[in-house]
Amino acid sequence: MPDPGTSADGEEDSVATEPTVAEAIRSTESYEAGDGVVFYDAENPLAWMQADNAVDLEDAA
Repeated sequence: MPDPGTSADGEEDSVATEPTVAEAIRSTESYEAGDGVVFYDAENPLAWMQADNAVDLEDAA
């Protein structure tokens, strides 16, 4: 019976892991725009979000 972390050819499978909440919040930056605040991932500036109401980042992450 093969090991669950090993593929059929015996190579280990790579599993992408999500960052912990604390890491995600630490890498979040923001700036004020004309009609609100923009939050974005400092490690991936193209990853941003928009909301019509305020959201506590710890609750959303």
